[in-house]
Amino acid sequence: MAVELNIPGRGPLRFEHLVLDVNGTLAVDGQLIDGVRQQLAELRDRLTIHLLTADTFGRQAEIDQVLNLTAVRLRPGGEPQQKADFVTALGAQRVVSIGQGANDAAMLHTAGLGIAVVSPEGLAGASLAAADVVAPSISAALDLLLHPMRLVATLRE
Repeated sequence: MAVELNIPGRGPLRFEHLVLDVNGTLAVDGQLIDGVRQQLAELRDRLTIHLLTADTFGRQAEIDQVLNLTAVRLRPGGEPQQKADFVTALGAQRVVSIGQGANDAAMLHTAGLGIAVVSPEGLAGASLAAADVVAPSISAALDLLLHPMRLVATLRE
């Protein structure tokens, strides 16, 4: 179970985990973005999926139920470091992370592959700078993992 890439100029990569921010990335105003459930269901046979959240809108239990996943709730304060530490504990080089908020920048930088998404909430400049790839939406970001040759085309040197 993995996504494997051989990127010219970067060499072979093997990803086993997908770490996702929830609010702003998978959900807007506490509501899951259309199509996310289906895309994550398709990725389950390729990657172990992890959700990280501060549960800003108090709707994570509903999102967990829809996705059939259990998000890791972050403690108040120090969220950027908590996210980076989570990625490190999984083995950072085996992790793809996706986020868009300022508190996602350390996670995006730490992961073997960091994908920043432009969402209806925007994209924090720190996350833009920390990412390896920027996608125009969460759907496009997840499609990169469903069609990994797109990543090869984008990241080749």
